[in-house]
Amino acid sequence: MDDEDGYFGKSVAATYDESSAEMFAADVVEPAVEVLARLAGGGRALELGIGTGRIALPLAGRGVPVHGIDLSRAMVDRLRAKPGGGDIGVTLGGFATTRVDGTFSVAYLVFNTLMNLTSQQAQVDCFRNVAAHLAPGGSFVVEVMVPELRKLPPGQTAVPFHVGATRWAFDVYDVATQALSSHYFDAVDGHGSHESIPFRYVWPAELDLMAQLAGLRLRERWAGWAGEPFTSESHRHVSIWEKPAGG
Repeated sequence: MDDEDGYFGKSVAATYDESSAEMFAADVVEPAVEVLARLAGGGRALELGIGTGRIALPLAGRGVPVHGIDLSRAMVDRLRAKPGGGDIGVTLGGFATTRVDGTFSVAYLVFNTLMNLTSQQAQVDCFRNVAAHLAPGGSFVVEVMVPELRKLPPGQTAVPFHVGATRWAFDVYDVATQALSSHYFDAVDGHGSHESIPFRYVWPAELDLMAQLAGLRLRERWAGWAGEPFTSESHRHVSIWEKPAGG
């Protein structure tokens, strides 16, 4: 782990966009930006874990003032190097507790970033931090996976999620603690490398309780950014909690 930038140091930042290329595709980004722009209305947006600007840059391109929080200087440097990246304000720090000035119409955490907070307390703190930043009537949007425990037969802890010619990746679950670690193995020119990142998986109902503790209430839950119905077969969810207008 890079001590300064957490698990997203220079080596990860250097290839982040390329290794996540499918998430940068227009058909993935544009529906998310459409929802967030609508929720922002004429107000400001706060992105927790802004990274290299996958969502922030096109959202800002829609005329929405965006501010970001991120722990990784290396990821923010990549954001800054992109057209328009220098115009987006970023506060360096952990998004569970870092405060910025002003209030926001919408705050958002996408692409499983909530799970980078590896304790329940940190995730609760994140909801409270967001609630403190939201204007009355504002929205908090989270896109996160549904834990894939149904794929685990008795005695098995690993679930593969990528198998390719030069890269293999799998998640390891600890159902007693809700710990999850993602492992990536790459083979290039006969040389292998391994990287692992810890997470904490979290259930939708658990998130609703965190929101309630922070004074937020559930408004919508979808299986994707197009508003697909969320069901017991959904692999992820996009949830929107709102701060009461009188809050």
